[in-house]
Amino acid sequence: MRIRSARATATVAAGCACALLLTACTGSPASGPGKNGDALPTALSGLAGAERHPVPRGGGSHTPDDFNGDGHRDLVLNNLVKPAAERHGDDAGIGIVYGSASRGLDPSVRQLLSAHANAAKTGDTLPSAFDAEASCDLDQDGFTDLIVATDPPYNGIGRPPVPLQILFGSPAGLTGKAVALRIPDRARFGNEWPDHPVCGDFDGDGKPDLAVTASAGRISFLRGPFTRDGRPHAAGGTIPGAGPALSAPEPRADTNGDGYDDLVYAARPHEPGTAAKGTLLLGSPDGPGRPGGTYRFKAPAGDLPAAPLRRKTPPAASAETSLLVRYADFDGDKKPDTVVRTHRGETADLIALYPAATPDRPLITFTSALFNAR
Repeated sequence: MRIRSARATATVAAGCACALLLTACTGSPASGPGKNGDALPTALSGLAGAERHPVPRGGGSHTPDDFNGDGHRDLVLNNLVKPAAERHGDDAGIGIVYGSASRGLDPSVRQLLSAHANAAKTGDTLPSAFDAEASCDLDQDGFTDLIVATDPPYNGIGRPPVPLQILFGSPAGLTGKAVALRIPDRARFGNEWPDHPVCGDFDGDGKPDLAVTASAGRISFLRGPFTRDGRPHAAGGTIPGAGPALSAPEPRADTNGDGYDDLVYAARPHEPGTAAKGTLLLGSPDGPGRPGGTYRFKAPAGDLPAAPLRRKTPPAASAETSLLVRYADFDGDKKPDTVVRTHRGETADLIALYPAATPDRPLITFTSALFNAR
């Protein structure tokens, strides 16, 4: 899974807890009518009494993006909105909204991950950046793990440190400190930052692997499973002819059904929900190295729904933008649901989960400003 989202910031006044969790309070979507309604949801009216519940303890599962192992898919959000006074401060961190049997997602069960609380130090220095990049169960314990990009100190001389870190899932979700991803020297090439991690079973052995970029269009192929100190089971030399940005094919990682997950490389990262062209590298017992020809990402059919953010059509200076966050099954009906994020410049945002069964009506909406509530 590749995790990317648009940056937004918000100023939100105080209000009641019911205003935050729309469907939790009303049993139905907010007052916005349908896909592109003009009513301002009460989710943006306040944060003072934001309800919060502990993460349910799970026993492990095979569900993707299930950090607490309770069988429900969770949602990862980068670029959280920040209070206006902190707009130019440090990275706001990573937001996790945990899955729910009744509503797909439950914003009252949420977790804020930050460099200060969760990142590993490089020497004596904590990173300031902390962005979710990919997720999979790297150690095969039934709890999805999160691969995070950081910015460790580097003086520009020689090979830089690996900026990628792993936060391991647990019955309580993503907790504790991350560990640095260990890439053996033989699996590195050149002096560029390792980046664009992609999860997949590229060698077909049933265990999760990682592919990350190296220099000069090469990739590092790290065979899983991974130890809790961030070491791969094995790694050979880098694989040529793949870069500079990596992505997983969509919606199936194994594009030709041969039992090996595949990899796509392109000139720039692929943004979810957009059409794009890249080149396919087919998986094999030796990893993702066989040429597979041109690969095209397809945008979802039809118009992208929007979270009902606005009261009336805003002036051009504050026009709204809706972006796809995830296209995956959150409500357990085996059909992909749509999670979109609508933001108005850098002043407000709203996230909406549209189930496959009712694609014109969100099951739940909430703002990422929830993560600022204490």
